[in-house]
Amino acid sequence: MVVIGGGQAGAETVLALRAAGYEDPVTLVCAEPELPYRRPPLSKGFLDHSEVSDELPVRARAVYDAQRIGLRLGARVVSIDRPGRLVGLDDGDELSYDWLVLATGAEPRRLPMEGAEASGVHVLRSIHDADALRGALDKAQSVVVVGGGFIGLEVAVSARKRGAAVAVLEMAPRLMGRAVSAELSDYALGFHREMGTQIRLGDSLASIETSGGILCGVTTAAGTALPADVLVVGVGVRVEDSLAAAAGLAVDDGILVDEFLRTRDPRIFAVGDCARFPTRFAPGSVRLESVQNATGQALHVATAIATGNAEAYDEVPWFWSHQGDLRIQMAGLTTGHDRTLLTGAVEAGRFSVLCFREGVLVGVDSVSDVRSHQSARRLVGSHNPVTYAEASAADFDLKTRALARESR
Repeated sequence: MVVIGGGQAGAETVLALRAAGYEDPVTLVCAEPELPYRRPPLSKGFLDHSEVSDELPVRARAVYDAQRIGLRLGARVVSIDRPGRLVGLDDGDELSYDWLVLATGAEPRRLPMEGAEASGVHVLRSIHDADALRGALDKAQSVVVVGGGFIGLEVAVSARKRGAAVAVLEMAPRLMGRAVSAELSDYALGFHREMGTQIRLGDSLASIETSGGILCGVTTAAGTALPADVLVVGVGVRVEDSLAAAAGLAVDDGILVDEFLRTRDPRIFAVGDCARFPTRFAPGSVRLESVQNATGQALHVATAIATGNAEAYDEVPWFWSHQGDLRIQMAGLTTGHDRTLLTGAVEAGRFSVLCFREGVLVGVDSVSDVRSHQSARRLVGSHNPVTYAEASAADFDLKTRALARESR
């Protein structure tokens, strides 16, 4: 067994293989020289110094050794020979495999403009990115964040806590627009503006101003000049699917897999951020970037390989984002929803937004509402879905209905 990718998905796959009873040799190939580590804290606890690097590894080195898992750290896979079942490494070594799992992840998109490589311009994906950004924010006076998604807003909070002036540029008409409901977007907009963050919706970056190769400011598409000694680029990712494509596997903004997470080669699976898979929770196929997806798919594939059981992957997607005191949790996939219902108290900062598509509950966005989130995960995954008509009843309660579903 060879697993390519040292992120959460790759690490969880090799560990789950051993837990499921797989006894043959297992090798995890990691491009980074560090042990596989958790990435979500990089834009949260690690960035604001509440977590240290020693707390980030998925498991300690001793665990991999005890489980007889070979680690090839700082090694990059350059080729996959499918007929020969060989993986080629950049040092000239080759690894044979009976099974291969691709957990190659994604990389941040860079800005295709002059000044994008200047000192003071940052992306955030690796621990090295986070360490450099943390040091820069400690000294920053003016910070500009390009992108009003989860990462950008989490970084904005960290910068504001340090006392820096912060501006967020989001070219879409609302924050986190591809991921959450309009109601939650509006609430988040008010939260960040109340923190003192300048949120510029419908605006984007036009140019980067430098002096001697060092960032000194930016100009927006609307013509506004903003001072900046730190510029954080959070405009999405580029999927690492080129290795799969070169091996003749199907790709389309991700490695295409079936409901069992297999590629067109039955000996090769893909999991985590790089995998595009069909799901009953959304039309067509999806690619999800979350810890839940990475760990869930890793466990599913490891169990299938170790035991021979072939079942479709069918876990309810769920996500979270901690933006300072704004604690967001999401269950299901709400893209394309056409109706919503609010529960809880928006004015108190504790509420949920129920999202429906064609009259059926497809997801729930929650703010500081853990009980509703947990109930939503059970309800969205139910094969007896909640309808808009049911949820509109005056006595409807997410937890009560979730318990009723479980008792059937």
